[in-house]
Amino acid sequence: MQAAGRPMGQALAQHFRELHQTGQPLLLSNAWDAGSAALFASLGFKAIATTSGGVAWSLGYPDGECVPLAELLTVVRRIVRVVDVPVTVDFEAGFGVTPVLVGESVRALLDTGAVGLNLEDGIAHASLRPLDEAAARIAAARKAADAAAVPAFINARVDNWIVGGADGDALFDDAVQRARAYLDAGADGIYPIALADPDTIRRFCAAVPAPVNVGARAGLPDLAALGRLGVARVSTATRLAMVALAAAREAAQSVRDSGRFDGLDARMSYDALQQTFPPS
Repeated sequence: MQAAGRPMGQALAQHFRELHQTGQPLLLSNAWDAGSAALFASLGFKAIATTSGGVAWSLGYPDGECVPLAELLTVVRRIVRVVDVPVTVDFEAGFGVTPVLVGESVRALLDTGAVGLNLEDGIAHASLRPLDEAAARIAAARKAADAAAVPAFINARVDNWIVGGADGDALFDDAVQRARAYLDAGADGIYPIALADPDTIRRFCAAVPAPVNVGARAGLPDLAALGRLGVARVSTATRLAMVALAAAREAAQSVRDSGRFDGLDARMSYDALQQTFPPS
């Protein structure tokens, strides 16, 4: 478990930055609460990320910055408490309508012990934020991290492949322009969410002078192949939360419909789970 204090946060932040420079893709499991974070950390993952969708669903909200900031920060504090590895947070659009407010929210996030964050340039998964405005929000996040004396890793999410409103070369060129502007504003890495075509991934990694993050999904090339394409970081995003919730739904539906309990034979025992959460 993490010890409190800014020196520990600085050391974890520096370590997290170094994990992006090993020559091998950094694989992140995305947790949605302290329990899932502790479980993933026990498997040897070098860092833990959060999933905005998984966190929102676990708290009874839809995804899309519907979780109140105070509730999100509580979740992050709990995750930081139970793991000894760096924690990076899907911070959605930054929890602020202006760059100044984004900076304030980022400072509050770093005070939890988190050492990294994603910031997206999409608006409600429907449109792209104007480039200058999106870059100003990245700059505000960097300023907040500098003020907190935490070398936080800011992963700028480029949403063109979700809501870009263009095709082919126009979409790609705009995504690269955005990525470079975000790096100039203080981002450390770029996350072209929903980009899955191997050739386009290769082109994007070659065009962006920073670690590139892709989101894992069924059908994507494996980790080693992604590394050969130039990818530095792979996130499981919402996928593990979706797998867990889908499995629970199927088991509950089976019990309800059949009256039988065979589907409740879990593949991990109670005792094994208990050992994942030692007394604090």
